[in-house]
Amino acid sequence: MKSNQANRVKAKKEKVRVLVVDDSALVRQTLTKVLSTDKEIEVIGAAADPYIAASKIRDQVPDVITLDVEMPRMDGLTFLKKIMSQHPIPVVICSALTEAGAETTLKALEYGAVDIVTKPRLGARKHLEESRMRLCDTVKAASKARVRPIRATDQVAVSRYTAGTLPVKKVSRAMLRTTDKVIVVGASTGGTEAIRLFLEAMPLDAPGIVIVQHMPEHFTTAFARRLNMTCRVTVKEAEDGDTVFSGRALIAPGNRHTSLSRSGARYYVEVSDGPLISRHRPSVDVLFNSAAKYAGRNAVGVIMTGMGDDGAKGLLELNEGGAHTIAQDEATSVVFGMPREAIKLGAVDKVMPLNAIAGQVIWECGRKG
Repeated sequence: MKSNQANRVKAKKEKVRVLVVDDSALVRQTLTKVLSTDKEIEVIGAAADPYIAASKIRDQVPDVITLDVEMPRMDGLTFLKKIMSQHPIPVVICSALTEAGAETTLKALEYGAVDIVTKPRLGARKHLEESRMRLCDTVKAASKARVRPIRATDQVAVSRYTAGTLPVKKVSRAMLRTTDKVIVVGASTGGTEAIRLFLEAMPLDAPGIVIVQHMPEHFTTAFARRLNMTCRVTVKEAEDGDTVFSGRALIAPGNRHTSLSRSGARYYVEVSDGPLISRHRPSVDVLFNSAAKYAGRNAVGVIMTGMGDDGAKGLLELNEGGAHTIAQDEATSVVFGMPREAIKLGAVDKVMPLNAIAGQVIWECGRKG
């Protein structure tokens, strides 16, 4: 009897406690209802603005906060910066599905938010179920994320550290031109910053890169545009038929699967609709499986921070096809789920910290055979 009671108490404590912050009463009600459908999540409160949220946090600290960025009295970005500088709590930005709002939301990721999710849309049952699944999965992933205080100097310090430690500039142009390599990368929770650091370390003539980052539609457009401003390689959101070539990185568009294909010596991407694969669209497995088929040993696969197992089986297929495969290590991952699952399958040749991956990828691309 006592054992059963203890188990019930333990199960209750293990629920992810969520505070919903949004100025819309309808959105607060909808998010609470949707999150409450998951037995592993408990909504402990809702707040119409950051001042009310701060008061609730003083009474009970949540495991995760869902936060709108546009609110009265204090905007979400200001509140987020206060949270991350004073008492870091995993924050998921819950944003409207607009390209205009995407730019502001991406700033939230730079300020320490763990992930982005779009507000649930009313419509067909399929869309509602996918929206519910994504929201609940994102919140549970965020609860496992490593968060730390964000200082004003962090962005500058990280960029300087990365540029100074990665040996990418030592790779000669001749070495890169003798290869026909393709780099494929998959990431989820925490991946936006990981991908930024990875791409900023890439030289101008790096082999073609294709990336799947779990992110809603419209946000990938803004994400690619921001990366293109800071990276030496050209970065753009992938469009169906885009050629994969040296010096270009393609980001899979949100809500569309992106796969690698080949016509003669030309690599290109196919962007398509389709069902969720490994609970995601775009799916890392879709990209990795296609790279195994069309690039084989000419591919280098990288799996980065993220919750779940998307990409693990695809990376194994890449590895078995002769591609070199790399996983981000636990210490530098915001969430170690995806790399861990790939490692468990035996799909990974090297496990490395984030700041070493770009240099290793370029070295592998420069090898013959």
